[in-house]
Amino acid sequence: MFYLSRQTVSRHRALYAGSFVALAVGVFLLGLAATATAATIAYRGAAASTITVTTLGGDGAAPRQVRVPFSDADVSGLQVVLSMVGTISGFITIFVIASTFAFAVASRRREIGLLRLIGATPRQIRRMVLGEALVVALAASLTGALAAQLATPLLLAKASYTELAPVKLEPASPWVPLVIAVTAGLLVAMLGARSAARRAGRVGPIDALREAALEPPRIGPVRIVFGLLFTAGAITMLSLIRPSSGDGAVPLAMFTPMVMVIALTLLAPLVVPLVGRLWALPLVAWTQVSGRLARSNVLAAPRRSASLAAPILAISAVAGSMVLSLSFAADSAAATIRDAVRAPVVVTGGSPVTGVGVKTVDAGVPLQMVRIDRDDAELEDAEGIDPAVATQTRDLAPTAGDVRALTGNTVAISKEMSGFEGYKVGDEIPVVFVDRTPVKLRVVAIVKDALGVNPSLLIPLDLARKHAPTAVPDRQFVLPADGTDPASLVKRLPNAQLAAAWEAGQADGVRKGNQLGLILLLGPAGLYSAIAIANTLLMGSLQRRHEFITSRLLGATPAQIRRMVLWESSLVGAVALSLGTAITVTVGILIRHAMNAGLADVPFTVPWGVLLGIAGLCLILAVGSALAPTTYILRRSQPSAVME
Repeated sequence: MFYLSRQTVSRHRALYAGSFVALAVGVFLLGLAATATAATIAYRGAAASTITVTTLGGDGAAPRQVRVPFSDADVSGLQVVLSMVGTISGFITIFVIASTFAFAVASRRREIGLLRLIGATPRQIRRMVLGEALVVALAASLTGALAAQLATPLLLAKASYTELAPVKLEPASPWVPLVIAVTAGLLVAMLGARSAARRAGRVGPIDALREAALEPPRIGPVRIVFGLLFTAGAITMLSLIRPSSGDGAVPLAMFTPMVMVIALTLLAPLVVPLVGRLWALPLVAWTQVSGRLARSNVLAAPRRSASLAAPILAISAVAGSMVLSLSFAADSAAATIRDAVRAPVVVTGGSPVTGVGVKTVDAGVPLQMVRIDRDDAELEDAEGIDPAVATQTRDLAPTAGDVRALTGNTVAISKEMSGFEGYKVGDEIPVVFVDRTPVKLRVVAIVKDALGVNPSLLIPLDLARKHAPTAVPDRQFVLPADGTDPASLVKRLPNAQLAAAWEAGQADGVRKGNQLGLILLLGPAGLYSAIAIANTLLMGSLQRRHEFITSRLLGATPAQIRRMVLWESSLVGAVALSLGTAITVTVGILIRHAMNAGLADVPFTVPWGVLLGIAGLCLILAVGSALAPTTYILRRSQPSAVME
């Protein structure tokens, strides 16, 4: 049977070219992420750039030694980005492969019917289709893995000495990550082809005699059950995007759309016709005949329409949700910074702030320490403060405990750290300072989160100076003397600015950081999605050669057929973008509510340009990828070809 599968793929090379390209690009991205991640794991900085600590153990975990790199040798940021890129790329790959194999099987319906007519069993047909998928997957996975290995040095060179990886990264042994990428490619291909194989096994012998390629009127019960299960999972995840989730709401907002897309894709043959009818109302009223034909094609072939809509739905929902969520996160950060700063003047740098008109200066000392837990240890940002001064210049109102008790070996922690790690007032947190001195800090207060103003750990100023004697403030909050105008004080002090201007600069920095993250996360996935959309629409149009020629015999002109394809692809794109927009808006509303709880006058920033750009690009790709092969078919084929 595998020999037959190889012969079939060889005979239908053009038909399976789309599947090969889609999978090869997907494995390339997965392999690139895997090999680069292996390089970050294999990186071993100088001993002076790391601290080795022993975890606490307990609850079944044995104590173990952990090497924690300092911030100037920390590559964990790149690891997070690469894992996200791999996840999103793998997610998109599944949809693309499922669509392309579905088209490949659908275009060979009569051929499969002939095989059934001469005695092939449904099980043999399924094995043949899965064998074809395996042949394509092997070639595509090896090609993608080889390309990833060749591109890895270039990626590491670009990533080295950046904010995500402030060190020189060298390629590690490629065998394990590439084996993982190839295995993932094979698994994705087999999963994507499984549905097409089942559908091929249900083709009857009579299909060999049919001229019309009508789809079954209903979808299978298994697909409906799984669609409902994923819908229930998506609803559960949506319910968890709430204020009590803290910073966990952002990861939920990024992964929930993926579950929602899976649910809608499984139920797409039911959902797409319903939404398509709504979009078809103005289309038919405006275009008359060509619009009616486009509507009929979309409604008569719900499976094909669903396959065409799947990649557009996936990238629009995932990208749109990420863009909107990060924009709202920046709005929340801006409001948090504004509410946390009470001082009207901020001086950047560590130069002493003195002179006429200065009443109080909050010159906190930034430092880092390693926080030790039961099974892990992490490098944390901390700040040494004078609580008597800092409570005047910042909002340090505790939710538990008393900040004024911050003396000796004590610490005040953020509400977020308390929630994630389970620390309460009175608990002791084992830490190791950068001078390698181990200390147990007793929690005396839990304060509100204020990222950008207060780090997660606040310790007494004298303790910070003891363990980081060379540290200097990076910003100082200044209270003017009574009767002194803050604006006039800013003119007299070097590197000073009004708090409102400093807060705006901090918020702008958050937005720029989010934009960089979006480029890194969505850049590769967006490029792959563009290829996927073009690939899917191209295959969908190429397999309709017989339909187009028959329409010519019935009197349709090439221009009329092109208009029909134009409106049909636009209708499918509009349906997919509508569903993607619904997911984006739902997630956006929930994430904004979750992140803005307890804040007032939060800015409302919607990146319309980016969102409309995503939608417009998807629509242009959909229409262009459908019209190009249609024009090619109409130019190369004559109506008499229908008899061939």
